[in-house]
Amino acid sequence: MVHPDFRAADLHSHTTASDGRFTPEELIRLAKEKGLAAIGVTDHDTVTGLEGALAAGNSYGITVVPGVELSTEWEEKEIHILGYYLDWLEGNLLGFLEAMRRERSRRVARIVTRLQELGYNVNLGEVQREAQGEAVGRPHIAAALVRRGYFPNLKTAFKTLLARGRPAYVPRAKVAPVRAVEVILKAGGVPVLAHPGLSQADPLIPDLVAAGLQGIEVYYPYHSAGVTRHYLELAARFDLVVTGGSDFHGIVDESHGDLGACCVSMAKVEELQARAKKIKERTTKV
Repeated sequence: MVHPDFRAADLHSHTTASDGRFTPEELIRLAKEKGLAAIGVTDHDTVTGLEGALAAGNSYGITVVPGVELSTEWEEKEIHILGYYLDWLEGNLLGFLEAMRRERSRRVARIVTRLQELGYNVNLGEVQREAQGEAVGRPHIAAALVRRGYFPNLKTAFKTLLARGRPAYVPRAKVAPVRAVEVILKAGGVPVLAHPGLSQADPLIPDLVAAGLQGIEVYYPYHSAGVTRHYLELAARFDLVVTGGSDFHGIVDESHGDLGACCVSMAKVEELQARAKKIKERTTKV
């Protein structure tokens, strides 16, 4: 439970629109039950959960920060860029997300084919049923494998077959992190580097800042105290908003925390809003 004297914001969470276990309404209800003042809804490469989340926020009296988490690649590393307070109906953004959705679908189909060649009796239809939402991905393939009884949990399925370098891994289409920053800015949003302690891509940060990066996710369940201090220093050096969140997916594991486990103050939400306002003003003038 969030401390009652702290108006907390968990700015990183996922719903069934991508690979979360809770529907948008269920997620917002849980955030309310945990005493959060605000929650960022940041599904992977899709914004289809935002309408429901915002409506639920109005019903439950909790601030919903509309967002997205874009998947990119740099030097063989996955780099995730969060976007907050973006115009999620903006045409360029929707076109970009649609292209990513098509590529996700192609990649999943290729992985399923590879699994079948390896002797695993899993098909595309059951993977899509696991997904429920729009953004199908490797977690849904892992879930289908677990449901079939091949593995006891998602972690084991990934480590055995689906992680980079494993037998069923298929590389994603390469989208540059700078491109994701540009897409978010064009949609009037605030681009933020997600969980930098996991991606370990510090040499990339100056280029992202030059492209318009506005924030960095300093507080994260699996950032050590030393890592947190390091990114606080980088945030100050580059004038970046300090954000934080649990990366809640509905389950707690070595990569995802429980909702509300990692938060920032509402002052950071206000800072994101202020930056979004300036970005939209600049975008309107162009």
